[in-house]
Amino acid sequence: MQQESPARAVLVRHGETVWSRDGRHTGRTDIPLTEQGRDDARRLAPRLAGRSLARVLVSPLQRARETCALAGLADREELCPALMEWDYGDYEGLTSAQIGERRPGWSLWRDGCPNGEMPDDVAARADAVIAEVTASGGDVALFAHGHLLRVLGARWVEQAAAQGARLMLDTAALCLLDAEHGVRALRLWNDVSHLPPERRPY
Repeated sequence: MQQESPARAVLVRHGETVWSRDGRHTGRTDIPLTEQGRDDARRLAPRLAGRSLARVLVSPLQRARETCALAGLADREELCPALMEWDYGDYEGLTSAQIGERRPGWSLWRDGCPNGEMPDDVAARADAVIAEVTASGGDVALFAHGHLLRVLGARWVEQAAAQGARLMLDTAALCLLDAEHGVRALRLWNDVSHLPPERRPY
């Protein structure tokens, strides 16, 4: 039986950027939050205040770092390159529709990206982050990106990276990865209850 995880992971997807708003694949392009994204990030602060955290691991990309700072945890930030977003290679900056015109039937979760990463590459990075979390001896906050965090959620419950396709994740959303009776499980996923109703997708 799987060993009890000694820690939980609090996942935080960064706030809105121009590219996330427009549905463009934003991998390693280092762009800031929009004003709306900054406002959403500030609303995370009360959700995280007072939570006992052993570590705060943050993607080096500025949209994740800015979200961490606005959420009130800049003084705890530890940069973690493994938390960087999926490398989209030749598809960087394109929408799914634009990619589909080049490559009909394309699926990120199955096909990956030419001159970028394949799903197993991202899974290996997610597994490295999970190892960091479980060795931390307490809850760990992870500030990162939509596709990377979806893969991480899938890997936490011992599923293939492709199962991240079934874990929708909005900007400025919170998730909690936990364990029960020695089995890692999703306790909370895609929680945006801290956002005003007009900002919630459901």
